[in-house]
Amino acid sequence: MAAEPVWSVDPRTGKPREQVAVEATAEDVDRSVRAAHAVREALADRSVRAAFLRTAADLLDGAREQIVETADAETALGPVRLTGELARTTAQLRAFADVVEEGSFLDIRIDLPDPGAIPPRPDMRRWKIPLGVVAVYAASNFPLAFSVPGGDTASALAAGCPVVIKAHPDHPATSELCASLLRRAAVKAGLPEDVVVLVHGFDAGVELVRHPLVAAAGFTGSVRGGRALFDAAAARPVPIPFHGELGSLNPVVLTSAAIEERAEEIGAGLAGSMTLGAGQFCTKPGFVLAPSGEAGDRFLDALALGVSETGPAVLLDRRMRDAFVAGVTERTALDGVRAPVAPGAGDAHTVSAGVLAVDAALLAEGDRHHLLLEECFGPVTVVARYDSRDEITQVLSRLPGNLTATLHVATEGEEDADAAPLLAELTPLAGRVLVNGWPTGVAVAPAQHHGGPYPATTSTSTSVGATAIERWLRPFTYQSTPDHLLPPELRDGNPLGLPRR
Repeated sequence: MAAEPVWSVDPRTGKPREQVAVEATAEDVDRSVRAAHAVREALADRSVRAAFLRTAADLLDGAREQIVETADAETALGPVRLTGELARTTAQLRAFADVVEEGSFLDIRIDLPDPGAIPPRPDMRRWKIPLGVVAVYAASNFPLAFSVPGGDTASALAAGCPVVIKAHPDHPATSELCASLLRRAAVKAGLPEDVVVLVHGFDAGVELVRHPLVAAAGFTGSVRGGRALFDAAAARPVPIPFHGELGSLNPVVLTSAAIEERAEEIGAGLAGSMTLGAGQFCTKPGFVLAPSGEAGDRFLDALALGVSETGPAVLLDRRMRDAFVAGVTERTALDGVRAPVAPGAGDAHTVSAGVLAVDAALLAEGDRHHLLLEECFGPVTVVARYDSRDEITQVLSRLPGNLTATLHVATEGEEDADAAPLLAELTPLAGRVLVNGWPTGVAVAPAQHHGGPYPATTSTSTSVGATAIERWLRPFTYQSTPDHLLPPELRDGNPLGLPRR
């Protein structure tokens, strides 16, 4: 059977632009994984890995104009957004180069022998070593920062793991361009180009997670797709870690004191956050608990005004547009749901942002309105109006796990009495809690955590920040091993000057 062609499609028109590649067969995936596995030892030298990551960042920056033009043609995200995303992507690569050189990610721990201990303690030297070939599944909504040259790829390479990347069908030309630059960077740094391999196609993604030489996987996408791959990873004869980011509602709680203090400011801020990137951020605030009453009305009016001033937007592909239109239609039809700004279809290729409102008491009663507590990908948010503090608790108890949760409290006068107890209630629901801010925008920093309870992610790890490297490593201990047989990182005298405990 002939391989199916892979086309680059313009989301503004729905028309194919050009044939970019062909879908990988099972044999192609096998060759790709084996090629990556064969060169894994080439990544052992940390100085070479660091040089590779910096060279990759330089080549991507040097091709900025071509990358942004290609990505915009496939995603309609716009040159400004994509230029910023590329800057984030290359900064992330350089940040991981610094992590590799600094060395604390190796988590070196040395116990010297103590025959008098009970039980006696031998010489033990523990560090972390790379798992092997990592399968990376590119995201639709971030064609750079969470795709071919993105965080999963950068952190896996930093850990010393070759990567086989499954391109997202929404931006295959961008994926091909970025993969070629990464492979060129590998050669310039003295590495085999097969430390980075790219494949296309749905079936290729399934074959990849099942391949016996794939040691771990990273995924960003839908709950349905991610859960299917997660289950496949667990069902293998030898299960592997699957670090998936699947979906998040990102709830927001507004205290009565905060709304009394700055209703219009909070409403405008929420409008900007939920419509950013046409609502296609994984951290979009999709559900809000706001007080009823006059101050709550002022907040809702400000939110509605901000959203109504947002023009029609092109989503990443036709499937997402159709899913958004169907999703908001189904939600709007529920009893008791109002639409201060009606979301839905714009023209044949766009959508209109909107706001839905409902009484929190309806959500606390049972499962009739469960859809309002599920993510709807695109520019819409649900505002649940509460009458009492107990209603907040009742609704929060029904929420799934999230990447983020946001709390807005009063900043002036006496301390907001609801602040501390609500912060405690939100902490179990998310991997990151923001106070008096907005969740869209995930800083690449050592303290960052971009993950959360299921279904936000399938593991307790982060996919953003320095500790994302930990996903692709495993602890290993040498016991009673002569110094000359140890890797330099673990030898007496610490010849490489690494952080060690």
